[in-house]
Amino acid sequence: MTDQPKYWFPAKRYGWGWGWPQTWQGRVALSIFFVLLAAGGLVLLPDGQIPLFLGYTVLLCCVLMAVCYVKGEPPRWRWGKE
Repeated sequence: MTDQPKYWFPAKRYGWGWGWPQTWQGRVALSIFFVLLAAGGLVLLPDGQIPLFLGYTVLLCCVLMAVCYVKGEPPRWRWGKE
């Protein structure tokens, strides 16, 4: 057993932010994001509601970033291997 917490989203090796999910929970969260984004596109874009779709997309991105912040490694700038 390891004492380190298991992060859904590991930190990127270079830069700031998170990489691809490493757990099934992270993959489910990212899949839900893409499904909701596609559903919003199918519902809002044919009607020409582009500003509403852009707001919806920003909201989804903010929610995904909040999930990454809570369930991912603490964010900080990284320069590669430490």
